[in-house]
Amino acid sequence: MLYTPQGTLDHDGLVARFGPMVRRAASQLAARLPANVEVDDLVQAGMMGLFHAMSRYEAGHGAQFETFALQRVRGAMLDELRGSDWMPRSVRRSQREIERALHRAEQKLGRSPSETEVARELGMSLEAYQQLLGDARGAQLLSLDDFGEDDENALEARIAALGGDPASALEDGRFRKALAKAIEELPERERLVMGLYYEQDLNLKEIGAVLGVSESRVSQLHSQAVARLRTQMKLWR
Repeated sequence: MLYTPQGTLDHDGLVARFGPMVRRAASQLAARLPANVEVDDLVQAGMMGLFHAMSRYEAGHGAQFETFALQRVRGAMLDELRGSDWMPRSVRRSQREIERALHRAEQKLGRSPSETEVARELGMSLEAYQQLLGDARGAQLLSLDDFGEDDENALEARIAALGGDPASALEDGRFRKALAKAIEELPERERLVMGLYYEQDLNLKEIGAVLGVSESRVSQLHSQAVARLRTQMKLWR
C-alpha cells in the first residue's frame, strides 16, 4: 500500500517495506567506492529517491513499483556522489594515467593493447601496472556526463545504470549502441568480468571463484575494462 486512507504517501509503510532494498543498494554501491564514502549518507539519499519514486509512480505504465523505485533510489545516490568530492585525488590520478596510456598504446598499435603493452607505455613493470589498476579501484564507475570532458569534473555513474537509470545520455539509442559495441570489443576475460559483475550481480570474490583467480585480480581486470570503456566513449561525442 503506497498511500494512507487519506490519500497521502504512507512514509512509514514505505520505509518498512522498501527500506531494506535501499540499504542493500547503498551497500552494493559503497562496496565499489573508496572507504571514505559513508553508507548511511547513501541510504539517506536513497530514501529521498524512494519518496520521490512514490510521488511519480503511475500504475499501468508497464513497470512494477519496485523496479521503478530502485532506479530512482540509485539515481538519488549518484546525485549524492555528484555533490561531494568522493573520489580521492590518488584514485583520480591513477585513473587518468591508465586511460592516457591506453589511448597512446591504442594509437600506436591500432588495436586494444594488452596489459603488458600498457605497462610498457607507462614505463613500468607488469606487476607495477597491475598495482596501479588496484589503486584505481575507486574509479570502477563509468561517467555518464564526462565523455569528452575534463576528468576532474567527472560524475561517476555505474555501468549498471544501463539497466534503467533515467539519465538523458542513456536514453539516446546511439549512445547505447556505441557503449554496447565498446563492451563487445573488450578482451574476452574483461568482458566476462563486466557481464558477471553488472548483469549477474556477482561480487568480486564470486567472480574470482568463477574465473579461478584472486579477488584482487578481478578488481584489476574490472578497473582496466572500465578504463578501456572510458577511453573509447570519450570519443563518442
